[in-house]
Amino acid sequence: MDELDKAIINCLQGDLPLCERPYLAAAQDLGCSEDELLTRLQRLLADGVLTRVGPLFQIERMGGAFTLAALAAPPERYEEIAAAVNAMPQVAHNYWREHALNMWFVLATETPDGIAAAIADIERATGCAVCNFPKSREYFVELKLEA
Repeated sequence: MDELDKAIINCLQGDLPLCERPYLAAAQDLGCSEDELLTRLQRLLADGVLTRVGPLFQIERMGGAFTLAALAAPPERYEEIAAAVNAMPQVAHNYWREHALNMWFVLATETPDGIAAAIADIERATGCAVCNFPKSREYFVELKLEA
């Protein structure tokens, strides 16, 4: 990553303008063209430096639901199970943890009932019991990482 890549990442972590051409406005602030900004974002995504570029929504306000879930994947099947979990469209992100429950992931669904259905699908696909940890309270963290 060069300095412009870092500036793009830092700039787009919360300040993307709400206008007809937000990437043009951001590019102007960064001192590059809109095409260069979009090309660099595509490369950062393709290289795995970024995993997604897009807004964050409060899904409950839109009628949906999300939850933190975990399972205990046998080490010899971890990659296989991770691939099955990650293939589910409801899985937002997935993390390995050094714990008896070694696979943690976030499920997001269009309706609250979708959580139970997604968990059942994952259990069928992996043969592992899924532990559901629904949110009991909301905190605003606004995590921004400097590139």
